[in-house]
Amino acid sequence: MTNRCGWVPANDPLYCAYHDEEWGVPEWDSRALWEKLVLDGMQAGLAWITILRKRETIRAAFADFDPEKVARFDERDMERLLSDTGIIRSRAKCQATIDGAKLFLDMRDKGEDFSAYMWDFMDGRPLQNEWSDFKQAPVKTDLSETITKDLKSRGFKFCGPVIVYAFMQAVGMINDHATDCHCYGPVRALGEVTNR
Repeated sequence: MTNRCGWVPANDPLYCAYHDEEWGVPEWDSRALWEKLVLDGMQAGLAWITILRKRETIRAAFADFDPEKVARFDERDMERLLSDTGIIRSRAKCQATIDGAKLFLDMRDKGEDFSAYMWDFMDGRPLQNEWSDFKQAPVKTDLSETITKDLKSRGFKFCGPVIVYAFMQAVGMINDHATDCHCYGPVRALGEVTNR
């Protein structure tokens, strides 16, 4: 039997695949990082499995998270989003995504790459934790507070320190797989070779 982190329901293939193939794997692509930050923000007040089950529909609704396209969304697009039962129909979260696309592009146009921006907080390397039980991992840290403060100062929303820490775990800025999880070693090794 495959040993996974204790938060993964063994009887849910979607959750298992997410844990095994994505969670904790260092992500360096700017667009993919922004998408994940948006999805974690959409999770606010909800269970992650809700977002995971709706992820493909959310991607389709938000033009595959192409910031150029999302930044041009207007009120007609907002009405379309709010009538789409396949996504999280929150005007505030949808607006935060549209505004976030504009901020992403503004950073890019000023010569600031979103991936470099995020990874600079880590000095370009994932943090390797060594928890014997997933419950030992914190829900937020001083670093997630620092990143939150900076993101919010730029205008990003739905990026509190708990959301940011979950984002950091998901995109491999932090390896929070339990040490007895079958992903711990491979993810740790990826962290060693993906340093830019």
